[in-house]
Amino acid sequence: MHIFDDLDRNLIAILREDGRAPISKLAEILGVSRATVQARLDRLLDTGAVLGFTIRARQDHGPDGVHAIMMIEVSGKSATAVIKRLRGLPELRSLHSTNGKWDLVAQLTADNLTHFDRILHDVRMVEGITNSETSILLSTV
Repeated sequence: MHIFDDLDRNLIAILREDGRAPISKLAEILGVSRATVQARLDRLLDTGAVLGFTIRARQDHGPDGVHAIMMIEVSGKSATAVIKRLRGLPELRSLHSTNGKWDLVAQLTADNLTHFDRILHDVRMVEGITNSETSILLSTV
């Protein structure tokens, strides 16, 4: 397991904001050499602390559609089966375990409200899901 120090945390924070930042820019911001940044980045990738780099697109830019967050309550010991079933949905963008009233939080997308209604029905029919609450995301602020 990787133990993060301040430099690692700062590097990750910068990369979360700009995953395409060049090594030289990262080094300048962090006040270290390019070789240090490269070595740290290589170690973060090698240990699995950083899984990769991606873009973050605003949800209200790009293809129209319905975007929503669904909180899900799972019965008993069925979480593994429910997670496996939900991961098979192409409309699922992300799935997180959580604490409190809800066991899982899912981010869903659909082409339109009719498609979204079908997804809601499909999710609610998954054996082991006892309750859910869904909020449609209206705009990114």
